[in-house]
Amino acid sequence: MKGPQFLRFIIPLVEVLKENGGSARASEATDLVIKKMNISEKEQEEVIKNGVSRVRNQVAWARNYLVQSGYLDSSQRGIWSLTEIGLEQKITENKVLEIFQSVQKKYSKNSIKKTNKSVPYENKVELDTPDENDYRLELISLLKSLSPNGFERLSKRLLLEAGFQNVVVTGKSGDGGIDGNGILQINPLVSFKVMFQCKRFQNSVSPSQIRDFRGAILGRAEKGIFLTTGTFTNAAKEEARRDGVIPIELVDGEKLIEMFEQLEIGLKVKKTFEIDYHFFNPYKE
Repeated sequence: MKGPQFLRFIIPLVEVLKENGGSARASEATDLVIKKMNISEKEQEEVIKNGVSRVRNQVAWARNYLVQSGYLDSSQRGIWSLTEIGLEQKITENKVLEIFQSVQKKYSKNSIKKTNKSVPYENKVELDTPDENDYRLELISLLKSLSPNGFERLSKRLLLEAGFQNVVVTGKSGDGGIDGNGILQINPLVSFKVMFQCKRFQNSVSPSQIRDFRGAILGRAEKGIFLTTGTFTNAAKEEARRDGVIPIELVDGEKLIEMFEQLEIGLKVKKTFEIDYHFFNPYKE
């Protein structure tokens, strides 16, 4: 297909959302697109300058262009949902190029007003608003800059805030990558031990790293948690969910940010607005 690489994800993204009933969580939709297109593990591990997965960044840009063109709804944060147009119309390769060209014209007009420069589309992470884009990128960059010990202690704080008890950071070398453990109390009568590993990664975590971590906690805990500032390949996610073995809960950079937002720690809540230009269109006639 002609044009930038992210355009190849527009048709598969619409297709997987239709197959999924019209909507899906952002991470779920991205995983389905990657699986549908048989993206290799090697390509999934590639990152751009800010440490974000190149493939996931491109899928996010595909979503952005679909939102700008009215095929996806941007109103519900964290959920990618097809509009009535997106559900009814079939997108061809020619239509993809039309979408790209029309949205580029919008970007160009806005950018000329603000900076007199064209807007790049490959080197940013597409998020709901510019403000979110700024603080989310800044937060993940901050997490990656922490010392290994600092990230371990911060992970402990997150687990405590999330309801874990007796969380201890061990960080022992030669302990199979286990950085700490804690107790998750389900109810007054049921609790189980959890061990966790923390990695400040730029790249994606592979399935072999999940297997190594599982091997380290075998016979020592009922569940594992793998926290990383990077991402997990689809194969790593499948390995974590594999039947008949100790389950491993995966927390990537995106989920880390969601935890900070939900727990409201390390972030100050700020209310803001953006103009819904579509709302005003009928009144221009």
